[in-house]
Amino acid sequence: MSSRAQAFEALEREFELIFNQFRRSAMANAAQVSEGMLPGAYKVLTTISRLGSATLSELTEILVTDKGQMSRTIRELDERGLIDRSPDPSDGRSIRISLSEFGATRLAVTRGEKEHELRDAMGRWTVEDIVRFTELLHALALGLTPRTP
Repeated sequence: MSSRAQAFEALEREFELIFNQFRRSAMANAAQVSEGMLPGAYKVLTTISRLGSATLSELTEILVTDKGQMSRTIRELDERGLIDRSPDPSDGRSIRISLSEFGATRLAVTRGEKEHELRDAMGRWTVEDIVRFTELLHALALGLTPRTP
């Protein structure tokens, strides 16, 4: 096996480890926001928080999911009191979804307790290493060739 193939296998293993850690963290965060909440609903909630507000269609597109699944997730978040719905001022047929005050509070509590996990994990990294790692991840996410430092 070539050194390039070995490097890709090692990279895949590390991504698998990171994804598994992320799933565990998402499961714990979801349960902390609201008992019985699934990680997918937590992801939708954090996306709404990041965007400020969004329509069902926007969330479906951003999270690359099925409209029916997104509709069920929004209904669940609404039943838990975590979101508010309001008419979209730019399109009267659409509804904008935003965090409710309760949802914002629950998310802030959860994030506050988890806020330092990444910072702690990278605590001894130099700022330059963090910036470079971020640049490399961005290039990978967009399918670009990273610039040489």
